[in-house]
Amino acid sequence: MTVADYMAAANAHYYATRDPLGTAGDFTTAPEISQMFGEMIGIWIADLWRRAGSPAIRYVEIGPGRGTLAADALRTLARFGCAPQGIHLVEASPVLRAAQAARLPSAEHHDAVDALPDDLPLVIVANEFFDALPIHQYVRTADGWRERMVERRDGRLVAVPGDTPVDETIPPALRVRGEGTIVETAPAAAAVMHQCSARLARQGGAMLAVDYGYSGPAAGDTLQAVKAHRFADPFADPGEIDLTAHVDFAALAHAARRPSTHVLGPVGQGIWLSAMGIDARLETLSAAAPARAAELRGQRDRLVEPGQMGELFQCLAVSAAGWPRPAGFPE
Repeated sequence: MTVADYMAAANAHYYATRDPLGTAGDFTTAPEISQMFGEMIGIWIADLWRRAGSPAIRYVEIGPGRGTLAADALRTLARFGCAPQGIHLVEASPVLRAAQAARLPSAEHHDAVDALPDDLPLVIVANEFFDALPIHQYVRTADGWRERMVERRDGRLVAVPGDTPVDETIPPALRVRGEGTIVETAPAAAAVMHQCSARLARQGGAMLAVDYGYSGPAAGDTLQAVKAHRFADPFADPGEIDLTAHVDFAALAHAARRPSTHVLGPVGQGIWLSAMGIDARLETLSAAAPARAAELRGQRDRLVEPGQMGELFQCLAVSAAGWPRPAGFPE
């Protein structure tokens, strides 16, 4: 099968059968690191909502984990007088749906973006969602470009070049790269972003996507696996490890663009969080709990500093025509 089919099947089983988050799981996301992350997203939404004239909106999160980010963001929204007309979570995992329902009892679950209500503007949040969607990989061989396939050899799974030429699939700027070069595409991610952008164009609102990645076109193998907070062989234990790949934000932005939407970014997560006021929030929390000041500073640094999550993680915004420019994105 293709690497994309392998990744899709493995992650479908993985997420359907466990809660992978936190110290007892396989990885930790920004909302689990600090409440400040979700609070900054709440401030971002509240600012946008006020400048848009305080319209009725629906809060949407795609891949909402345990619901931690939504809970922090919605609590912050309430302080600004913003009460979304419904909380809508796009989630396939029954295990994570249960965790989300416990934290957000009034939330409605949906299997896909297409199932979201179409009556009001949407504010969509997608944090570390796109990285888990399947990617296609292509490798330059002595005979030209071939899609990477996964097959069983000598009792284990390995990635090997397929037989069908795919040279026309490779961006022209990368087509001349040397033998062994790997190029990735993520049509599943582009499709979801296209659906979100279409909804914003029709209904109004905005979207914030946060993930780790780069702006392509670029070459390189970014498929990775994590188990118990350690990197693992992506092909060693399918369905029992978390498979992800770096997000091509240039491709994601391209999928979001249409005449009636505006695309901003990407900008580094550290730049965005600083612009939203994370340092002021750190001071407030530290003053309220001096014994936790060092812990809170460590959380902030992990989210913001370039050597940690501040540069690798990127933020991309999409807004409907006629809506204000979302905060946190330099001119």
